[in-house]
Amino acid sequence: MPSIPARAEAAAAPVVLSLSRLTVTFDTPRGSITAAREVTLQVERGECLGVVGESGAGKSQVFLAVMGLLAGNGRAQGSARFLGTELLRLAPAALDRVRGAGIGMVFQDPMSSLTPHLTVGEQIAEVIRRHRGVGRAAARAAALALLERVQVSDPERRMRQYPHQLSGGLRQRVMIAIALSSEPQLLIADEPTTSLDVTVQAQILALLAGLKRERAMAMVLITHDFGAVAGVADRVAVLREGCIVETGPVAAVLKAPRDPYTRTLLRDTPRLDAATDAAGQAPGTSAAPRVAALTLTDLTVRFDVGRGLFRPHARLTAVSAVSLELYAGESLGVVGESGCGKSTLVRAALQLLRPAAGRVVWMGQALGDLPKGALRALRRDLQIIFQDPLGSLDPRMTVGEIVGEPLRVHAPDLDRGARAAQLAAVLRRVGLTAELASRYPHELSGGQCQRVGIARATILRPRLLVCDEPVSALDVPTQQQIVTLLAQLQRESGMCLLFVSHNLALVRQLCERVLVLYLGRMMELAPAHSLYTGPRHPYTRELLAAVPVPDPDIQPARLARARPGEPPSPLSPPSGCVYRTRCPHAAAVCAERIPEWEELPDGRRVACHRWRELP
Repeated sequence: MPSIPARAEAAAAPVVLSLSRLTVTFDTPRGSITAAREVTLQVERGECLGVVGESGAGKSQVFLAVMGLLAGNGRAQGSARFLGTELLRLAPAALDRVRGAGIGMVFQDPMSSLTPHLTVGEQIAEVIRRHRGVGRAAARAAALALLERVQVSDPERRMRQYPHQLSGGLRQRVMIAIALSSEPQLLIADEPTTSLDVTVQAQILALLAGLKRERAMAMVLITHDFGAVAGVADRVAVLREGCIVETGPVAAVLKAPRDPYTRTLLRDTPRLDAATDAAGQAPGTSAAPRVAALTLTDLTVRFDVGRGLFRPHARLTAVSAVSLELYAGESLGVVGESGCGKSTLVRAALQLLRPAAGRVVWMGQALGDLPKGALRALRRDLQIIFQDPLGSLDPRMTVGEIVGEPLRVHAPDLDRGARAAQLAAVLRRVGLTAELASRYPHELSGGQCQRVGIARATILRPRLLVCDEPVSALDVPTQQQIVTLLAQLQRESGMCLLFVSHNLALVRQLCERVLVLYLGRMMELAPAHSLYTGPRHPYTRELLAAVPVPDPDIQPARLARARPGEPPSPLSPPSGCVYRTRCPHAAAVCAERIPEWEELPDGRRVACHRWRELP
């Protein structure tokens, strides 16, 4: 029976993974589907291969086949050799010894990949005991050392916690620790930074780059983000519809791509140095009249958080004293790390959450004072696109029923023919074909589901559209299509747009002004052009420095400057300025007083004691 090569032999082997004409197919009731076709590539020791392509290109399926983890209706043909051992024909017991011990894998969604009823320490130690054959005490000590190595704060406490008690970034670090627990020769990271905010994304990529250098480990980075590839990978392979269309050194492919598809992917990748927004205007130059359509005054949202049986609830302030105006026809971006209060803020603005204090005024009406019936009638003007395109759609309703439901609720006098005409028109407007109206959400791609959500939110032609992370889980071309569509809809209708995102490059492309939040407090509010070219607040500078740039001459140095750490718990925020515990410019006054919200001559506002002293 084939076995894993000894570590001494493995260290001498230059080629760790070699794929030759690997084809992956799935049997479905409608026939056979080919997910990957004759993929040939190799990864050498100490090398990182970036694998890039749109959703559905076959990236993940190729390496799930390598791991023997295809779904039951999937099959792989061709060759996949790990250190000379053919994996596709290994017996299950032998393949189990390869997985974990020889090849580690970091999966895309850490929450669904971790066992919910086991503590973090138990899950890491279990892999160590299985593959290293050590006792419980030694396994626990090794697990603790791994958590320290992947820069998990307070590792002793984290060892005792469950996955749901960790942030997305910490869960991803735990997944990396598990993948490294048996000292594998190959690490496969499948979209390890999807849906993470920019600072955590930079930390994870810097961690992967450091591990590659320290361990001379072979690595595969599966991603749709060329910025991630530029910072970590040595070579890159571009997949389209299951086939490799281009491969080569990362600098050659990113700077002088030969295939038209690669050029399209790079063109669609948003960059901070973009000259114009999606509407073709320089950011911050909208000609819309300066009439406040939406006004938030000292808006505060609090939640009671349970702390266990017989213990009193804790009070969590998710949004604290936020005041701003959204002008008629304006697009305003809201940015910040996960947990900063972005989604809570916009949901409170729509009265989907009741604020603990403050006022929300829409077109002169205080929404908190309206009776339920009046607020319900006003919903036709106030619409939202949710973050999870599939989870926000009713799985029992067809696309036509989902998109047409607002008409049945808010325009009951329309006859069937008028409703059908409006439904067809809005589907065309968002780029969906009429035949999709009879399908269910699970039959659509992520991009199509997001377009359905946009169609549902815009069929009533609202005057305010809130977009809550509408593109966070989509690939780059689909992101670009959605942002371009939103910009077009705004131009046509003149509606206000509140765009929540952690993708600062997309925000610059779409929005005229940007609000930066941290732990529920306003840090900076400025015209997009001013904020991106001359940020005043240290936190804004940190966010911008963490944005990945698809340039291999720039991105590695940016990752090297990524600072470890995470925001404090919102249950016990720091005194004074909430950002002071991470701020390199903090002084004594920052711990003593909350900084005032100051307005600068150029129209921006900033809350920082020391912004005048910063270079």
